[in-house]
Amino acid sequence: MGKLENSNKSLVKDYYETVVNTGNVSRISEFISENYTEVFQNETSRLGIEGAIKHIQGVRENYTDLNLRIDYQIAEGDLVATCYTMTGTHNGNWMGIKPTGKRICVTGVNIDKIKNGKMIEHGGAANLFDALLDIGAIKIIEQ
Repeated sequence: MGKLENSNKSLVKDYYETVVNTGNVSRISEFISENYTEVFQNETSRLGIEGAIKHIQGVRENYTDLNLRIDYQIAEGDLVATCYTMTGTHNGNWMGIKPTGKRICVTGVNIDKIKNGKMIEHGGAANLFDALLDIGAIKIIEQ
């Protein structure tokens, strides 16, 4: 792996530890580009720094004790794939679900694109099914 890939992995790791896990959005511009976009269900939305701040604040309102642990990372060129385990307590309205006070555990993969030392694009997939089961938002009906 080259120097660029190691640098990109470090940037993403530092972002998760410095901003996501603490909620300290005052340093977000060190990691996020003004042209930052998020990809969700094949739709790209331009958020910029302000949108990224709102996203982090929203997640942290719902999960004040949120912790995202990096299980491993793979980097190639300007892309970094991060497999993670996120834990937190459901203390806020999440997807229209009232707070339950229950702990959740979500596993997932984030794909971040880096340009000029900053994240310019973010997307990925998370296993929300188990978390929704854990908080009682969905139930399995036996027949």
